[in-house]
Amino acid sequence: MIQIDIFSDTICPWCLIGKRRLEAALASRPQAEVEIRWRTFQLNPHMPLEGMERQAYLSLKFGGEENAAMVYDRIRTTGAEDGIAFAFDAIQRTPNTLTSHRLVRWAAGQSRQTEVVEALFQAYFFEGRDIGEKSVLLDAAEAAGLKREEAEPFLDSTALLAEVSEEDRQARGLGIDGVPCFVFNGRHALAGAQPPKVLAQMLDIAQEELAQQGQSETAEA
Repeated sequence: MIQIDIFSDTICPWCLIGKRRLEAALASRPQAEVEIRWRTFQLNPHMPLEGMERQAYLSLKFGGEENAAMVYDRIRTTGAEDGIAFAFDAIQRTPNTLTSHRLVRWAAGQSRQTEVVEALFQAYFFEGRDIGEKSVLLDAAEAAGLKREEAEPFLDSTALLAEVSEEDRQARGLGIDGVPCFVFNGRHALAGAQPPKVLAQMLDIAQEELAQQGQSETAEA
């Protein structure tokens, strides 16, 4: 089975674009058996726990509203090409994403990780909701098929905080400085929201390597 590790952040618009493009690549390779694991990366590791007012964040991050508008106009145009209607104007706050990453990691144990990632993207990019708030995270968990009454005590705890923080640190140690970053079979990394054709080619390479590995193991046996 092809293993794809995706380093991403839950407030990264390029990560949503990358997700849609990977979905298109997988649709073109229906025979491929794939396991996807979402990995932690924080675009803003020093974000206050309560987040920031959106306009203040954009001014700080991009050096003013005009520069921010240019950046997000480009993202909006690119997203539209992939069928994504970003509602950036609806976003009032930019959250700290550590707790959302904890929720994604927790969902992995219940095989609902990709569903939680999608629910978080939906809440943030299309509804403008603050995914740093517990109620929003609980709604996302429920939308992804998880039990709200189990998600709440998890979110109230600090479970998996050390794990996701360490994963973020390790990602930077590996030289990852932007997301999305796709790692195939632990060997081949593709940075950025690559076109579906490029991702499909990497799926082919990963599948071929697995087949060769299987042949070698058979021969040795």
